[in-house]
Amino acid sequence: MRPPLPGRRGFLGLTVAAGAAITVGAAGWSRLATASTGRVLASAGPLPRPFAVPLPVPPVARPVRSAHGTDFYEVEQREGTVQILPGRSTTVWGYDGNFPGPTFAARSGRRTVLRVRNSLAVPTVTHLHGGVTPPESDGHPTDLLLPVRCTPGGTDDGMAAAHGGRTAVGYRSYEYPLPQRAATLWYHDHRMDFSAPQVWRGLAGFFLVTDAEEDRLPLPRGERDVPLMLCDRSFEEDGSFRYPARHDHDAFPDGVLGDVQLVNGAPWPVLDVCATRYRLRLLNASNARRYQLRLDVRDGGPARFVQIGSDGGLLAAPRPVQDLAMAPGERCDVVVDFSAFPLGSELTLRNTAARGGMRDVMRFRVVRKGKDDSRVPARLSPSFTTLVPDRTMPVRTFDFRRTHGPDDRQMWTINGRPFATDAVLASPRLGTVERWRFSSDFHHPVHVHLGQFQVVARGGRGPGAADAGWKDTVDVRPYEVVEVLVRFTGYKGRYMLHCHNLEHEDMAMMANFRVV
Repeated sequence: MRPPLPGRRGFLGLTVAAGAAITVGAAGWSRLATASTGRVLASAGPLPRPFAVPLPVPPVARPVRSAHGTDFYEVEQREGTVQILPGRSTTVWGYDGNFPGPTFAARSGRRTVLRVRNSLAVPTVTHLHGGVTPPESDGHPTDLLLPVRCTPGGTDDGMAAAHGGRTAVGYRSYEYPLPQRAATLWYHDHRMDFSAPQVWRGLAGFFLVTDAEEDRLPLPRGERDVPLMLCDRSFEEDGSFRYPARHDHDAFPDGVLGDVQLVNGAPWPVLDVCATRYRLRLLNASNARRYQLRLDVRDGGPARFVQIGSDGGLLAAPRPVQDLAMAPGERCDVVVDFSAFPLGSELTLRNTAARGGMRDVMRFRVVRKGKDDSRVPARLSPSFTTLVPDRTMPVRTFDFRRTHGPDDRQMWTINGRPFATDAVLASPRLGTVERWRFSSDFHHPVHVHLGQFQVVARGGRGPGAADAGWKDTVDVRPYEVVEVLVRFTGYKGRYMLHCHNLEHEDMAMMANFRVV
């Protein structure tokens, strides 16, 4: 093992608050299954009034040029000043200075090249979450993009090189061939030890992939295809983001929760809709908060979602549901038919896993009639392939939990070990499918880079309601085993699996695997 990086919070050096052992009985299981994780960091100033601002929709990026089947984009990571809280300014670290960053609309099988300029004062890494991506563009946490004003050969450059990272100064081009189905993906910072604070400050955005199969479906389009980035944040009295200082980080070992709910960067916003169907692309971009979403009608009961997609794209067939469970990193595409409600109706999206004011997420108001030629067909994806377990498949086990380390310190680990940049926990073969078992002592949303998977078992039973379709992130609940079939296609090289509770990730709950 190479020596730990200086100042690392999680690499053999962070003392995590000790957690008492939990005995889970039948009465406590339901509470553990739906409880949110982490600790609330209270804002220092007054909170904004809910349902007072309209929902913003991130702008769609335009390529600077297109040639020979490739779209070329340029984006700059820089500080920007935005108004999130009424009357107060917030400095964000954003792609093009915005939070969320611009939405990239890409095409399956058509190469996208994203040239990133880092004009911030800190190193960054950009990861396309859910992308089937070559390893040099995957956003491994040691592949640092140093600030444009950085001197090559400096401290960060040397540390990255010492730990197997590919370092660039000022600019880096990420190449995405996108040999995958249409899906709602997203991109975010993935810098080792600093993903949590850098995503908290704004380094995230949508990346939407389309294909011919999805084009043929009569689903809602245009303004009625709405991306919704859900996350929570806390604020200082002057409107700046509030996040634990380095010396206070030990007080938040389970994850940081904010007390202001944001959707597309706006607090508890409102979207005026016409009485037609809408496609909502839901993304849980929170550091640690989990959502159990329900759509409540004023003076009525819950409305119905029709789920049409998950992390890896369209389901084989639609699923009518009243609740949607989403752990950090997960996506869920749904259709809501607002024609089922009279004009003037108000529907509130709520998180039943939260308490108090954080139960409300956003509001929809049905304000006008509209023509609607969309529908949800009974069959969504004829090309959908269901993986079948095979006794000849390799089986691997990954245990996510607090573990006693040196001097009886506790840390977040995988298979009893914190992240080591030179360690490889698995070497699956390209073009194969393996059965991976994830176990846990806490809520851990497990994310696998490159490999798309299907959940085949949870807690000794079949998949849960939130496990449908192709996935890249799965919520592993306390004292539970989740089994998935992972398909390794695309590329050979070094990739990662890790907990997508970003504080856990920064505290070394990551591991390398290498596709051979």
